[in-house]
Amino acid sequence: MNNLIKRNTGVSILDDFFDDFFTRPVYRNASGCMRTDIKEVDNGYELHIDVPGFAKEDIKISLEKGYLTVEAKHEEKDEEKNGHYVRRERYFGSTARSFYVGDEIAEKDIKAEYDKGILKLFVPKEGTNIKEKQYIAIE
Repeated sequence: MNNLIKRNTGVSILDDFFDDFFTRPVYRNASGCMRTDIKEVDNGYELHIDVPGFAKEDIKISLEKGYLTVEAKHEEKDEEKNGHYVRRERYFGSTARSFYVGDEIAEKDIKAEYDKGILKLFVPKEGTNIKEKQYIAIE
């Protein structure tokens, strides 16, 4: 629609909004969620994961078979279902992301904190779940 509308020299914030109001796709997935920065530090890795719009209670972190999984689930409330929406861009549903951290990392080794839509995780390079080497006796 931009090429059909001749604009004045003045700039209006609403022009861009209405120009692509009906042409922009409505996103129904959380593809923009869980963007992650991973920084290597001396004794481990710091992960900064974007989870905007999710409360601390909506986020679950698990560790299984060497995979650290972060899941976030946001449910639509009953009062938000009432009425007729012309457009909806806020996401309701769940999203997850997994990272391989190795079998030697245990749950107690990982530190997590959440502040203002950013989940910060610390994963050490060496964990406490190290299994001792087993030797086979020779007969």
